[in-house]
Amino acid sequence: MSRPPILAVAKLSPLLMEQLTAAYVVHDRLHETDPATFAKVAPQIRAIAGSGESKVPRSLMDQLPALELVSIMGVGYDGVDVPAALERRIPVTHTPGVLNDEVADLAIGLMLSIARRIPQADQYVRAGRWGKEGAMPLTRKVSGARLGIVGLGRIGQAIATRAEAFGMSIAYTARSAKEGLAYRFYPSALALAAQVDFLVVITPGGAGTKHLINAEVLAALGPKGYLINVARGSVVDEAALIDALQKGGIAGAGLDVFDNEPHPPEALWALENVVLTPHIASATWQTRQAMADLAAANLQAHFAGKDLLSPVPEWP
Repeated sequence: MSRPPILAVAKLSPLLMEQLTAAYVVHDRLHETDPATFAKVAPQIRAIAGSGESKVPRSLMDQLPALELVSIMGVGYDGVDVPAALERRIPVTHTPGVLNDEVADLAIGLMLSIARRIPQADQYVRAGRWGKEGAMPLTRKVSGARLGIVGLGRIGQAIATRAEAFGMSIAYTARSAKEGLAYRFYPSALALAAQVDFLVVITPGGAGTKHLINAEVLAALGPKGYLINVARGSVVDEAALIDALQKGGIAGAGLDVFDNEPHPPEALWALENVVLTPHIASATWQTRQAMADLAAANLQAHFAGKDLLSPVPEWP
């Protein structure tokens, strides 16, 4: 049996590419590197493989008349034009669940890092300042503080479970209140921000949440509040955030995602009240292997005529 031709639309993890090249004819970003050759093979492409940051617009899908599936290795898929895919009855799959723990761990790690200034303390020691200047300024206690979570899906609930171990009081905002949870619900990010010490953002990206965390929300969080973003860079108005950080509008921020990756604003680099990580929330060997396996399994299920393991919620 011939191997189905597929298009990789991003530089995919070797953990996934190894599985793909064994089962398919993989055209690796051919639409970007060799448009002329891509035009010749496009009519045969039967699936797209991408990452959570991949762009799969209608214009690309329109060039692929034989397209049957879009498989994303990532929980986020806001770069995929899902309505365009559904119009053609092309399912889109992603990899939820397998990265919940990892993202939640990093959210807590960023919270501790910025509140206790752990990276800054490391540099304080390395620069010899401890011996010359004495103790660092006091920092902020995390245990017992008030936590607000923007988006209480699987990962949000995993963050809440971890926060409970720190004795934190937990509140959240989402599209609607979640049944069976004791956490306090607020109808908006603005209302939530005014009531918490730490605001963790873990809502999906896309047009519906663009700049959900804006200047007004940051002002409500206030000069003693901290923002943690492990969602998408687009959810936070970066210009407003930088302004708040520079002027003391909020106490600090822990950021794993940015609007223009991998080029976050240089204004953030100079700030002492931020901790920056390069979109590493799911970046462990164990979790990336599980994500790769699920992305590959969705492709395998499709071509075997079996039910998909993890289609996006929009798929009927």
